Amino acid sequence: MAILPILCYPDPRLHKVAAPVQTVDARIQALVADMLATMYDANGIGLAATQVDVHERVVVIDVSEERDQPMVVINPEIVWASPEKQLGDEGCLSVPGIYDGVERSVAVHVRALDAQGQERVIEAEGLLAVCLQHEMDHLRGKVFVDYLSQLKQGRIKTKLLKQQREVARD
Repeated sequence: MAILPILCYPDPRLHKVAAPVQTVDARIQALVADMLATMYDANGIGLAATQVDVHERVVVIDVSEERDQPMVVINPEIVWASPEKQLGDEGCLSVPGIYDGVERSVAVHVRALDAQGQERVIEAEGLLAVCLQHEMDHLRGKVFVDYLSQLKQGRIKTKLLKQQREVARD
């Protein structure tokens, strides 16, 4: 397992739309293992393949307190979303140090393949529902910052570009 580099906003590769996985094979399983290692190393609760510059519909999630219940979601699609929405603060491994409010469905049902290529339906609510929606946005080339006002987007972009320049100088 390798720790993969995570793309940082406003990298344009974060806006690429991911292609469906054709076959869950050894290559995809190795990607999943690397993504889980990367997510745990970065103290995240979710990671989409897009964030590690692999543009295929693969997501890993672990919202458990003990960080020992990894979930693999391949080719996910929302088949039902609750009409009830909730505004909650979100952060992102690709937007380090930034948190802001995003409105999401309180519950979702997601059809996807697991790490063995078996189809399943995940019935999620609370943090898991938010995380699934957030990571699936990445697969569509959308970052949570895209939900914010143009003014906030501009401020976040300026702040992160400045941080990236400072890191590059060091």
